[in-house]
Amino acid sequence: MGWVAVGRRVGVAALTLFLASVVIFAVLHAVPGDPAVALAGADASPATLAALRHELGIDQPLVTQYLHWLGGALSGDLGRSSVIGGRIDGLVADGLRNTAALGGTALVLAVLVAGVLSFAAVGARHQWVRAVIGGFEVIGIAVPPFVTGVLLVEFFAVVWPVLPAGGTPPHGYAADPGITLQYLILPAVCLAVPVASTLTRFFSEALRTEWARPYVLTARAAGVPAGRILVRGAARNALPSVITVLGIQAGQLLGSAVLVEAIFAWPGLGQLLGQGIAARDYPVVQAVLLLAVTAFILIALLTDAAYRVLDPTRRTA
Repeated sequence: MGWVAVGRRVGVAALTLFLASVVIFAVLHAVPGDPAVALAGADASPATLAALRHELGIDQPLVTQYLHWLGGALSGDLGRSSVIGGRIDGLVADGLRNTAALGGTALVLAVLVAGVLSFAAVGARHQWVRAVIGGFEVIGIAVPPFVTGVLLVEFFAVVWPVLPAGGTPPHGYAADPGITLQYLILPAVCLAVPVASTLTRFFSEALRTEWARPYVLTARAAGVPAGRILVRGAARNALPSVITVLGIQAGQLLGSAVLVEAIFAWPGLGQLLGQGIAARDYPVVQAVLLLAVTAFILIALLTDAAYRVLDPTRRTA
């Protein structure tokens, strides 16, 4: 991939992020309601509300408010939250750390499960194995995460109380890996199931397509072990088409994390976003949404780069 192509994609990503910031700011300020009233109460005097609006900066023209917010976002100074409390960059950093831990664990788990099941679906000799894998694909995609989450909590935290029902490790992620795993496993599985199901469906179909190509038939006729052909030949050629699906699923995983964090009381960005919306804390909501859009754009860029690296025919495009 040439430097011109890289520069073009980075420029498009920067423009997209700028337009997204404008939309986020405009939509939130078009929502009915006054943050000053939500903060001071409906019975507050006009003078109190006016002073509070001035303190929050919402008495200024919208263009001035947007430029002030954008400058703070670019410099990393997002100000303070008047409703939730604390510096916004600190709140976002804490939420991002927890969401990244949960999302990263779920994505790794989904990729591992999808890889194992896809190889089994193509290489298994027994029909019942393929039927079980096909059932997992359908159920994992059809059942929404909130149903899966409730069932996991019911079975593994209530009926058979072997895992915590929610929350994060009390002493941090690095203090005790065993405790960390106990807190991560239920929300990570809930978040990983639909992603693993989708990846399994696409990866197994791509492997089947490669398995029917002439080079596979030639290698099998030459006596090359089927496992080696499947891993070193079919899987390698199937990866470029699957990597795009992986990028899409990684983005959707971030969206699903909002619901999963609510189910398992996981203090990530999703929970922070919900608190900001409920409290009409516009600066917090804007920061979280802008960070989410940035993450989506970065995932898209990384997916495109990985696709071009894995597919030699696209490297010069």
